[in-house]
Amino acid sequence: MDTQTWDDLAASMRNAYIAGPGEGGVPRPVIMPLVRGELVGLIWLRPVETGKDALTGIAQLSNIAAAAGADEVVLAWETQDVAATCELPVTDPAPCLNLVHATKDGHTLHRFPYAEQATTGAPSDQAMLEPQWLPAPEPQPGGELIPPVRAAVDYSFIPLDIDHPSPFGVTVVLMEEDGYSVRLTEAFAL
Repeated sequence: MDTQTWDDLAASMRNAYIAGPGEGGVPRPVIMPLVRGELVGLIWLRPVETGKDALTGIAQLSNIAAAAGADEVVLAWETQDVAATCELPVTDPAPCLNLVHATKDGHTLHRFPYAEQATTGAPSDQAMLEPQWLPAPEPQPGGELIPPVRAAVDYSFIPLDIDHPSPFGVTVVLMEEDGYSVRLTEAFAL
């Protein structure tokens, strides 16, 4: 992935976190598969129940990446939100937007910690929380990933064995039917 693509993806995730509190919370985990440097799309986690369903749902984010034959993925999640949803311990830094950039040969963990700053919303004049970005630690090659993210990264590079003329297309349809939000780029649109 070139530097411009990485910068664009990271900036879009930080912008989503700025808009998130005004929309009722932080964005759900999202995976962004790439094939030969070209973004396939963004796939957001489906609504999940706390616990095992959340663990499974995050791991299944890998399905479209695997079906597309992705050679890179970026997965984004919020530390506290995923820890609570998956019933895992919260790790530092928290709160924190995490992005992992992975290939089949390894991954690098990028962390963007923030403080929640109260702001006044213009339309309703109610206090809302907005992230105030703190200094980011250095990227961590091979940084420790929580289990569902580790599974999503690993499974992204295992080809799906689907007996169908269009494995990618059927995977997209099945994931949408399961409640995942799938937004494909024009090059990969069905």
